[in-house]
Amino acid sequence: MAKTPTDNKGKDISIILFLCNWSPHSAYHALLDQGYAMPAQMRMIRIPCTGRITKALLFKAFEMGADGVALLGCKSGTCRYGSGTDAATNNTEDTRKILDLAGIGPERMKMATFYPDETVALKEFLETFRDEIIALGKSPVVPSGGLRLEDRTALPPFAEILTRYNAYECQDCGKCTASCPLALSGRPFSPRALVGAIIAGEAEKVNNDIWACLTCGICYDRCPSGVNFPDFVRDVRCELIGSGERHATHGGFFQSLMRAMTSPDLRTRRWGGLPESVKTDPDSPILFFGGCAPFFDAFFRKHTGVGTTGILEDSLRLLNFFDIRPAVLEHERCCGHDLLWSGDRENFLKLARLNVEAIRTRRTQEVITACPECWRTLAVDYPAHGIDIGFKVTHLYEILAEKIENGAFSFKPLERRFTFQDSCRMNRFEQLRDLPRRLIQRIAPDAFAEMKDHGASSICCGNCAWIGCDAFSKAMQVNRLGQAHASGAELLVTACPKCQVHLRCAMEDPLRGEELEMEMMDLTGVIARTLKWE
Repeated sequence: MAKTPTDNKGKDISIILFLCNWSPHSAYHALLDQGYAMPAQMRMIRIPCTGRITKALLFKAFEMGADGVALLGCKSGTCRYGSGTDAATNNTEDTRKILDLAGIGPERMKMATFYPDETVALKEFLETFRDEIIALGKSPVVPSGGLRLEDRTALPPFAEILTRYNAYECQDCGKCTASCPLALSGRPFSPRALVGAIIAGEAEKVNNDIWACLTCGICYDRCPSGVNFPDFVRDVRCELIGSGERHATHGGFFQSLMRAMTSPDLRTRRWGGLPESVKTDPDSPILFFGGCAPFFDAFFRKHTGVGTTGILEDSLRLLNFFDIRPAVLEHERCCGHDLLWSGDRENFLKLARLNVEAIRTRRTQEVITACPECWRTLAVDYPAHGIDIGFKVTHLYEILAEKIENGAFSFKPLERRFTFQDSCRMNRFEQLRDLPRRLIQRIAPDAFAEMKDHGASSICCGNCAWIGCDAFSKAMQVNRLGQAHASGAELLVTACPKCQVHLRCAMEDPLRGEELEMEMMDLTGVIARTLKWE
């Protein structure tokens, strides 16, 4: 009964079929009883419910080499678990949007629902989808080869890393632990104890604690011996590559996405849909690097309702206002920050080389970014890992501070009292840490109120590189939102899109959500909305 292609075009095609255990599986078995043979390109995975297949699992199939993915479930209203079909529909919609942004193609994934007796419809779907994927050809994603998932029972030698970061000079004074926001939230975690465990070769403690660290940098700021603990933790993670996957949030989706982006033939589409009012110039020697905001908005569309893509549009509008029409990288990839800081240096370097090659090919002289993590990665981490970038990297706030402080610009009153959430990556670099408050002093100094912990003492939003989200990081977020409310502010202004994601997530607490809720806006958006454009 199965159609067979008349040529060999489809023999190397791989299609993953997630088949619900209930109605579609009954229809599938009825087909088998009739002598039907599954298309050779398809591998069926039987699942309890389509609602159990997350966006991370759907995308993971593409990262591992699938050319197409089908999710087959029960008709709406017949799901044995109640909301499975609705959940699968939402996950499919979000994943298709992400596949479009990533340049893989939304048409490579479909969802369909069936009654148990719809054998003809199921057969037609399988064969039609098979033929569509064959016509599309191989996916542009090259499987990265996967990562080791086991924790090491014996640690590799860390002597060189310990020496590089001066860890042997630890005075055991305890200032790192006393200032660590994670330790202060109640987690039994200590930077100095982790260093001691690494020196002593205590594998179990190291494998547990190395993924808890937020790498926020407060301990480095307070350490009298100057132990660069965040970079130390990062490099130790890179030696333990793979074991951090089990600690990744959201099923490791974002790490999976970034590994997929190491495929040289991938052509992302993240710059589609810019408003006509935003002007770019493909021949400009200045490039605006946007970051992963469009992917955040697609992934968290139903979860937190974030809108971080607006940061990119506001950034470009402000650059236009100051007579800068930058180019954008048509097929821009992620900078690789989260791969590096979650321990996957190999794929980070692949991304770094692809990004630098694409940027230098167009003879870029300066790259501007509004994302603190993109700035840190491009300006600091690429060169530190032997990547000769050959261009200047500037944070948007540097340009805004210079233009606004040296020009006769005025701002509309900000009608709400607001406070500011510092970005960890920006806050640890002298040339950036004061820029947000310099801008705030020009915009609306009378409406601004500091939180209890601010500046060098600012508390992290509770997660870094999508690693280690747990009850203790949630407690940090709740504490931070409590400080924001205690300041008397009605608006929480941020400088990093991830701060918005993580703090908005805390606001969804089913018990305390209403008391935590607060409007949030990026500082770029505040400037764009208060600046008098005429």
